[in-house]
Amino acid sequence: MIDTLILIFIVLSAIQVLFYGLFLIKLTTFKKEKKEYHQGISVVIASMNGMPHLSQLVDNLMDQDYNEFEIVVVNDRSTDDTKDYLIDATKKYNNLKVVTVEHKPNNMDGKKYALTLGIKAAKHTNILLTDNDCIPATNQWIKEMAMGFASENTQIVTGVSLYQSQSGILNSFIQYDSLWTAIQYVSLHLLGMPYMAVGRNLAYKKDLFLTKKGFSGYMETTGGDDDLFVNKHASSVNTSLVIGSNSLVWSQPKQTWKEFLTQKLRHLSVGKHYKVKHKLVLGILSFSHLAFWLTFIASMIFNPLNYIVLSCFLIRTLLLYLTFRSGSHKFGKTFGMWGLLFLDFIFVFYYLSTGLRAIFTKKVRWS
Repeated sequence: MIDTLILIFIVLSAIQVLFYGLFLIKLTTFKKEKKEYHQGISVVIASMNGMPHLSQLVDNLMDQDYNEFEIVVVNDRSTDDTKDYLIDATKKYNNLKVVTVEHKPNNMDGKKYALTLGIKAAKHTNILLTDNDCIPATNQWIKEMAMGFASENTQIVTGVSLYQSQSGILNSFIQYDSLWTAIQYVSLHLLGMPYMAVGRNLAYKKDLFLTKKGFSGYMETTGGDDDLFVNKHASSVNTSLVIGSNSLVWSQPKQTWKEFLTQKLRHLSVGKHYKVKHKLVLGILSFSHLAFWLTFIASMIFNPLNYIVLSCFLIRTLLLYLTFRSGSHKFGKTFGMWGLLFLDFIFVFYYLSTGLRAIFTKKVRWS
């Protein structure tokens, strides 16, 4: 029994080492191409009761260093001060456009409906998306993301958005979770398998959105306006990647575990709609991660001084640290590495419980 357990652990370790090794190689060897691009861009933001974050974002965007852009804000049935703010803001900024949603169709997700109206109202063929509680890290954000369109084949540009650092174990876990998610989709993109993006930092051609009928096929699904759209239409040919400190977007982290888990449940619940090949690869990665820790604990209980087990654990741990260090450096993020192993351990049990809930959850809401 013990020999079988150790053999299983070795196999799981090998799978984990393979993934982390490939991720590390792709992240460390990635070099950003500097290309000139000057075509107009429409930044589209769907906002429901987004004050005061929305005003901070709009002011920030108006200071962006780019030659031709507009800001399209979709006021999605807000009951706070959004309407009054936007009335005043349009007088101040001539490149701010407002779209108002008074009512939404019963069979449509609110955010997707709002984004659809905003994209249709945009005057430029290049659409850049973010959320109302986000802030670009620098005034070069639009310019950096625009360069992703420099290739004539590019229809989708994916970027990275991470959460602002604060004190506390919850924020540390949020930092780990968002960084690990970014490492996965960036690395798999570099391996020729773009499968998702985050709507906080995503761009695509307006023509692509319209010809593919927008969010058709999952309009009623809460969430997925970003990753499901990319999963459905992205390929290694039509999708480019932009990462770095100048293209990074910061987002406001949740303040309670309940809010965070609700947000993650919404994100994870759309994963069951991914393409089969993507679910297979992500399933192997997630299962090997979970089983790695469980079989390691069992091995330590039955045979705590097994040098093969300890060696496998140390090799995987070393690659874990190197991958996170490389990812955080490439994305322009400072990440405290001291607690990484602990966060990686508790992530397994969080993912197990939340992932199982996501599989069986049919409806979550956007707030």
